[in-house]
Formats: sequence, C-alpha cells, structure tokens
Amino acid sequence: MIQERTLPTFDVSTVQLSKEDGLMLYEDMVLGRFFEDKCAEMYYRGRMFGFVHLYNGQEAVSTGVIRAMRRDWDYVCSTYRDHVHALSAGVPARQVMAELFGKATGCSKGRGGSMHLFSGEHNLLGGFAFVAEGIPVATGAAFQSKYRREAMGDASSDSVSACFFGDGACNNGQFFECLNMAALWKLPIIYVVENNKWAIGMAHERATSEPEIYKKAAAFGMVGVEVDGMDVLAVRTAALEAVERARAGEGPTLIEAMTYRFRGHSLADPDELRSKEEKEFWLSRDPIKQLSAYLTEKNLATAEELKEIENKIQAIVDESVQFAENSPEPDPSELYRYVFAED
Repeated sequence: MIQERTLPTFDVSTVQLSKEDGLMLYEDMVLGRFFEDKCAEMYYRGRMFGFVHLYNGQEAVSTGVIRAMRRDWDYVCSTYRDHVHALSAGVPARQVMAELFGKATGCSKGRGGSMHLFSGEHNLLGGFAFVAEGIPVATGAAFQSKYRREAMGDASSDSVSACFFGDGACNNGQFFECLNMAALWKLPIIYVVENNKWAIGMAHERATSEPEIYKKAAAFGMVGVEVDGMDVLAVRTAALEAVERARAGEGPTLIEAMTYRFRGHSLADPDELRSKEEKEFWLSRDPIKQLSAYLTEKNLATAEELKEIENKIQAIVDESVQFAENSPEPDPSELYRYVFAED
C-alpha cells in the first residue's frame, strides 16, 4: 500500500486569493525549491560540507505558514531542515548560502552551517540539530510575548511564534511538555508538524501508537488541525486561522501538515528504504505544480508571468552562490566571539 492514511480534502472554492498574494506564494515556493536544488549541486561538487538536509517537496508548509505571518515581527523556530524556513522568514538567499559555505557573511557569521541558521534581524530563532530541541525555544518566545503584553503592559506585544518539527519529534518529551504549558497559559504559538512519513529511516506508522498526530492536541484542550501539506492554499488557510486565534489571546494550535520530502533524509542518504511507488505517488502531488495550475486556471497568472518569476529567482540563487564564494572566511582572531553575551 502506498499510503495508510487518506489525505485531508480541501475545498479550494472557499479560497479568497488575490493575484498579488498568489504570485507571492509562488515566488516564495520557487525560491525554496531552486535554492535547495543549488545546494545539492554545490554539495556534490564539493563546495559544501557536513550534513545538508534539503526541503524539496515540503515548500507548501513553509510558505503556507510563514507567509501568513508578519515578517520581522512574528517568530519562526526551525529544525535541521531549515534553509527554506529561513528564506520564507525573509533572510536573504545570499546570507543563507554564505552560511552554508561557512563564510563570515552568513546569517550565523559562518558559525552555524546548514543546521544552525539564525537571524535576530528576521526573528528566526534558529535551526536545531537535535530532534524536538526547538520546541521549548519557540514556546519560550511565545511566553515572552504574552508576558510583555499582560504582565508588563505592552499592548504592542502581540507577536506569534511558529514552531516547525517533524513527525519523529512527536514521540519526544519536549513535545508533550510544551503543548501542556502552551495550552495551560494560552500562549500565542502554532506548532507545525511536518509529517513527511519518515523519521530518517523509520516509517511514521511504526513509531507511534497514534499516527494521527493532530489528535494529540485534544489531550491538552488545544485546537488540532490536519491539512494537506502539499497544498499551499490549504496550509495557508489553516495558518491564517491559527494566527488570528493566537493573536486574539485564544491560545495555541497544533497543525499537522501531511507532506513528503522528495530527496533522502540528507544528501548523504542513498534513499533506498522508501518504495518507488510511494515516491511516485507523492511526486505527482508536487506543491509548486499544483499552485501553478491553480493560478493559471483561475486567471491569476499567465504562464509567462510564472516563467518570469522563475527566471528572477534563478538569478537570485545564482548570485547567492557567487556572493558566498567571494565572501571571506571567519577571522581566526574571532574564534571565541559570540560564545558569550557581549555588551
């Protein structure tokens, strides 16, 4: 059997999408896809080192959630598969690519690499290499937003945090502990489970007693939503509702986005565990192709306009590589900088 679980349906006729928003979503998703393809090229050419986990196939989740939020105001917390989350959050492609090259101009000053992207300027709280490690960090960010507003009287403190993690993280203690606290204190946070069916080489259905993760929200009296993570419009609709609920002080939401990574766990993974039939099923549901078809069908964009966007993004990605290659290495004299807080 290709999949044990029926994908949730979504009525696209209920979507109110302007041409401007439609093109924004398409551009954001294409940026994520083209950037990751370039990363693969650079990795196999020996220009990029270490573990590199790509996001191909999951773009609808990053774009659908993060672009439903307010850039430079709301918070984003990621995992080791963090490149595209950073791009959606507004971190320039050149800064992300430079970080992957270990250069001083990278968003983490060359100290983080692929799994530890961070940008205080863009409220990107970091990529985290350990499974579920970012969940408490995002929960803390949501707590400070609420504390500033309610305890310190800052009426402008209405930021929302989005916390991304995979299905494998949902068997860890941090997941349950943080959902409990978030529900108890009605924190303004969205927990986004990117359920791509595989935790490295472990099939999701073999690792949990309740495969439908969104149902676990009920144990905490929290709203739990299941969405088709290959449909950016479905994800965006769920995210907009969750953001509105969080900003209004109505507490957290757990969104389970059913998605799929088109590549192996990392670029070092030969990807031999997943069946050809399973891969073909999900490849046929490419989120970028689905959005492209929707935009042209609804006369929100022409094929020429979409091609122009792709050409524009390819130029941005190509320039990011040139920028990274021409950027300096971190100065050895700054080896201990950023280890401790500075005045």
